[in-house]
Amino acid sequence: MAFDTASFRALFPSLDSGIAHFDGPGGTQTPLPVAEAITRVLVGPLSNRGRATASERNADEAVVAFREAVAGLTGGDPRGVVYGRSATQLAYDFARHLGRHWTADDEVVVSRLDHDSNVRPWVQAAERAGAQVRWIDFDPETGELDLDSATAAIGPRTRLVAVTGASNLIGTKPPVRSVADLAHAAGALVWVDGVHLAAHTFVDVRELGADFFVCSAYKFLGPHCSALAADPALLETIEVEKLAPSTDVVPERFEYGTLPYEQMAGVTAAIDLLASLGDADASAPRRERLASAFAVLHEHEARLIERLEAGLATFGDRVVLHSRAADRTPTQTITFRDRSTADAARFLTERDIALGSSDFYAYEAAIRLGLPDSAGLRMGVAPYTTEDEVDRLLTGLRAFLES
Repeated sequence: MAFDTASFRALFPSLDSGIAHFDGPGGTQTPLPVAEAITRVLVGPLSNRGRATASERNADEAVVAFREAVAGLTGGDPRGVVYGRSATQLAYDFARHLGRHWTADDEVVVSRLDHDSNVRPWVQAAERAGAQVRWIDFDPETGELDLDSATAAIGPRTRLVAVTGASNLIGTKPPVRSVADLAHAAGALVWVDGVHLAAHTFVDVRELGADFFVCSAYKFLGPHCSALAADPALLETIEVEKLAPSTDVVPERFEYGTLPYEQMAGVTAAIDLLASLGDADASAPRRERLASAFAVLHEHEARLIERLEAGLATFGDRVVLHSRAADRTPTQTITFRDRSTADAARFLTERDIALGSSDFYAYEAAIRLGLPDSAGLRMGVAPYTTEDEVDRLLTGLRAFLES
């Protein structure tokens, strides 16, 4: 099935601006069905959760639908889906929950490939407990995670291994299952940052071996919030600090305060829109429709990134490509032999081509790659990206290099 980009783009009022968005790795544009779902819940009627009135039921149903939708996206259990304001907030919350039992005899393992939100919360929790931090490295030449490094880092004292599902900086999709198997053999838990992965890949948390899997809806057409998928039986074992009258039920005990029902409805709408993009029957289960949709989107995005990289190759050695892993998302980060990526970002932005020059919070990865000034020019394609926009980006880069 060929993806109908034109029909899909019609759902995005923001695309009428004429801006070519290659900033998807930092957050996608929002389609009308998501905005409409948010508005529908907000104008309600809406109250706090309950079953007595229509307004209470609307709130309750938004929460239930959110958990079911995220479970459909991740292959998890709705009873183990926790709402979060961001992936960073969820990591800090659970670093506090889990780290309260760590001691100086324990070790925590993090990866240099990761966004700092899956590094610093664990490092800081380990420091508070007096636990040791060990690192999984990656090869800056290939972008591949170093499994030998993982084998050396993970051992009988390991309590948690935090690893990305896909690098937000260079797109590398490391062998998460292999890392998870090492961790589980040592009796450790596995926290997977799936924020960049879930936007481009049909995820199965069980196949990944993830004990905790985090994704953020604003990376896949939804509102600015996140979700955690975990086994509810595992969540039952985790003690939390909470208000005395608040519920001790899982997953609610991890969600502080009144939930943003409208955001949750937006997440559900985003996932259902994604599920509609494949060729599965509309009456098929959500999980089946998502599998079909991601297959269609993968073909579309792979064709676009191949076109982009073929064009970048024509610039010769003036452009250095840092996204080189064999298995990666449709993301490419580049630097220049003799020009500044910050200057390039400004040049392109002035021509309504949206992207950025930064480490994009992949702090350790940027250092390991040796990016000049810790900054690369990151380009990512999204479902609404077109071939014409790819050509427009390449034309803009050529004009920059010739300026």
